[in-house]
Order: sequence, then structure tokens, then C-alpha cells
Amino acid sequence: MSEQLTGGCLCRAVRYRLGPLLYPATFCHCESCRRAAGAHVVAWLTVAARDFECTAGAPRDYESSTGVRRGFCEHCGTPLTYRCSARPAEVDVTVGSLDAPSGVAPADHIWMVDAPAWDRPDDGLPSHQGRRPP
Repeated sequence: MSEQLTGGCLCRAVRYRLGPLLYPATFCHCESCRRAAGAHVVAWLTVAARDFECTAGAPRDYESSTGVRRGFCEHCGTPLTYRCSARPAEVDVTVGSLDAPSGVAPADHIWMVDAPAWDRPDDGLPSHQGRRPP
């Protein structure tokens, strides 16, 4: 994407702008994302940490598992970010929190091993049992 992406939470207390995507966006079906979002799947995009800029407020972080910090709006609860100590120079951002999410189409499905039995996408995108292959 060449245009700058913007987004934020439901109540607009947190607003952000992003630089270019590092990888194509993905649908994550892992148990951790499912429970954190209360949804069967979460669409994520990834940018360089230096290219994630809050323009109003800031996500509140919590450690959801060892080495993983998830950011959310402390006012309305919108899930916003995912940071992993294994990838300190990157931040994942929920596609659903973008102002124009239609412009960032996920390219695949990851962590299908954790998906409920009824969650079997038929969209023609590649599906991976775990993370994306290198």
C-alpha cells in the first residue's frame, strides 16, 4: 500500500496512522486471538514499530502470554495491537480497526489447528495449520 493508513478504536479515544505494510495481512484463528477478541478470527496487518504512530490517546497494553503484549482501548475495549518479543521491530494491528479496512485484504489463514470445527473458510485463500511458512 502506498497510501497512509489510519484507524482507531470504537470510541475514538485512540487514533493511529501507519506506514507501509511489511507483509500481506492475514486471518488468525489461534485460540489466543479468538479469546482476546471474542471472535472466531482476527485479521491482522504488520508494520514496522517505528511506523505505528498514535495521533490521539494510546493503546493500553497487557501481557496475554509470555513475550506477547496486546494493546486495546481502555475506554471501549477495542483490540488494536499485538507485539511479540520475538519480533521487537514489528507491530501487528487489527485490520478491523482501520478507517478503510476494505483496502487491506488478508492473503491467507493461519493457526487453523486452533479453529473451531465449524470455522472452515471457503474463500480460496491458503490455509496454514500454524504460522505462515517462511
